[in-house]
Amino acid sequence: MTQRVLFITGAGSGMGQMTALQALDAGWKVAAVDLNAAGLEQLGENDNLLRIALDVTDHQAVAAAVEHCENTLGSITRVVHAAGIMPLGELTDQPQAMVMKIMTINYGGMVNVVDTAVKKMLQRGEGEFVSYASMAGHWPIMYMGAYNAAKHAVAAYTEVLYHETRNSGVRIVCVCPPIVATPLLKQAQDTVWPKLFDIFPALEPQVVVDAAEKALTRRRGLWVFPGPMTRLTWLLRRWCPSLLWQVVHWAEKK
Repeated sequence: MTQRVLFITGAGSGMGQMTALQALDAGWKVAAVDLNAAGLEQLGENDNLLRIALDVTDHQAVAAAVEHCENTLGSITRVVHAAGIMPLGELTDQPQAMVMKIMTINYGGMVNVVDTAVKKMLQRGEGEFVSYASMAGHWPIMYMGAYNAAKHAVAAYTEVLYHETRNSGVRIVCVCPPIVATPLLKQAQDTVWPKLFDIFPALEPQVVVDAAEKALTRRRGLWVFPGPMTRLTWLLRRWCPSLLWQVVHWAEKK
């Protein structure tokens, strides 16, 4: 790809913000999307930066943002969906509206991005798409049921999309990190903190962002599991799911 234009959601904080800043430093043109306008201001001033404050659950707003990006910066060549929320709690305690909000933002927002931005890359036969599913999309634990469900949906959707478009010229990766030291953890602290989080130290965001970039460079495979133990945990979840549940229950009793 001779042109490098990034369309990224969740760019107002955490890994989304870090990814946007690194892309700008590397000379990319970046459309930074987030509902958090103040967070977008933290990206600083750059002639290659287009800030777009919007709600990713609004399909029309996302479609308009994609058009605005391409009219201003040029054809999108990479899409990253990093927008998400993570309030935790027992499924029977979390309000129904919150459970649906988690699904609508984390999963529905990605569907809106695929239906607008990724489709354009598929039509052109060139581009890259990065979705963030997290290990929560593979290993469910107590207090994370709503978040797990949304990330399971992201993982399943991205996996099918990968196989349906494997000969399209668009590279697709699904990044599945464990706990990461981003502002999302504050949402867990403000609601319910799983004791399992105290056993596995949070990864630094840079490790995750670097792993995603490396996967795109190598151009092979769908799954990206940042961190030293993440892939092993994924395999154990597939082979010995009851063992991992024993770990969860043991951690909560400590």
